[in-house]
Amino acid sequence: MHINQNLSAIIANNHLLTTENNLQSSIARLSSGYRINSAKDDPAGMAISNRMKQQIDGLSQASRNSQDGTSALDTADGALNEITSILQRMRELSVQAASDTNTTSDKSSAQQEIASLKKEVDRISTDTEFNTKSLLDGSLDTRIYSSKVAVTVGAATVNQDAAQTISVSDYVAAGKYTVTAKSGSQATYTTATDLNSAPYNTDGKLTINGYTVDISGSATVSDKFAKIREAAEYGNCTASLDTATNKVSITSNAYGNSAAVDFNYKNSTGTSLASSTTYGTDATATLTSGFSATATVSTEGNKVTVTDMSGFNMSFKVNAAVTSSTPIDIDVTDMGTLNVQVGSNENQTINVRIPTITTASLDISDADLTTVSGAASAITKLDSAIEKVTAVRSKVGAYENRMDYAKDSLDQTGENLTSAISRIKDVDMATEMTNYSQAQVLQQAATSVLTQANNLPQQVLQLLQR
Repeated sequence: MHINQNLSAIIANNHLLTTENNLQSSIARLSSGYRINSAKDDPAGMAISNRMKQQIDGLSQASRNSQDGTSALDTADGALNEITSILQRMRELSVQAASDTNTTSDKSSAQQEIASLKKEVDRISTDTEFNTKSLLDGSLDTRIYSSKVAVTVGAATVNQDAAQTISVSDYVAAGKYTVTAKSGSQATYTTATDLNSAPYNTDGKLTINGYTVDISGSATVSDKFAKIREAAEYGNCTASLDTATNKVSITSNAYGNSAAVDFNYKNSTGTSLASSTTYGTDATATLTSGFSATATVSTEGNKVTVTDMSGFNMSFKVNAAVTSSTPIDIDVTDMGTLNVQVGSNENQTINVRIPTITTASLDISDADLTTVSGAASAITKLDSAIEKVTAVRSKVGAYENRMDYAKDSLDQTGENLTSAISRIKDVDMATEMTNYSQAQVLQQAATSVLTQANNLPQQVLQLLQR
């Protein structure tokens, strides 16, 4: 029997410590609900569960992001709906004004409403926001840059975009595209003689593009010019007077071979004394670089449209200052779109692109019902404008559906990952309760045995006492 080294007590104490550690681990698991409370519990399991936790938290935030994206798109769709209503009202007015049963005063009244409605379209485009972010002013569209052309404005020379009001479809890849183009021209006519000479010194009727005014041959030059200017304005033209020669120049407001100056001056018997019909020309354009071999180009007025397979569509207006064939570079970037983060990792986004919706981009800024052909022209332009806004609304609706599907997918993935991390990290309460009960019994037994082991030296002491 030994007293210096109580081996029995050491053995019992070591087992008691092990049991206490196991009991503490069980208490920690039962109280926290986790199987892994520290790295030593399961190093590999902790690494896996931490990565899963990152994914789950990211997916939860991404789901909220998609809801925010849907809210922004709902806002844009509501504004587009109002713009559609405005365009339909403008078309209704155009149809009304196109009838000859309306007087000039009637058309002027309709034009006043048209002007007000155009301002409202531009106001909606500027003021529609979500969280202070503008939605319809083009700030959420693909950034597109054009090469410049020098333009004289008054006494100054400024650089302007050679290609204006550029629009590209979603299927136009980022890159540089070059088109060699020249602006179309306006129809022009200049009177062969001054307003004091024949035939304008004879009473007659002047008709410009279908609008007729009476001119007195004995009237002053300024009075005659006032009548000519009235006819020109209602004929969608601009008249100017050369005060040195008293000759009048008339220029169509529109560009292209559909723009005309139809000038006819008749005397009281209906005999034509002076007449001329001139037309403008459409822009010319050839594809230089960046386009595929199957791309085709067409022009109308100053508008150039390039189409290709798979939905490729690019359109722009040639700046009127480009009067000779000039290479025009159009740089399409992948910047500017609204990127909604719909995943927990980098580059897991939905790129939302909403083009500019203004009277200029819809090509209705010059809609004028007071001119002879203005109402009919406005009907066609408004048809195209309504079609474009409808297409944008369809795109917005498709984005909204995609956001909803993305949210459902994120929620489902988050649910599945939560189930997976539960199997890795969560404790099985029944099993752990069994381990806890076992550890409790072993602790009690080890404590009892340790007490008895500590009593062994007392037996040696009894031998010494004898």
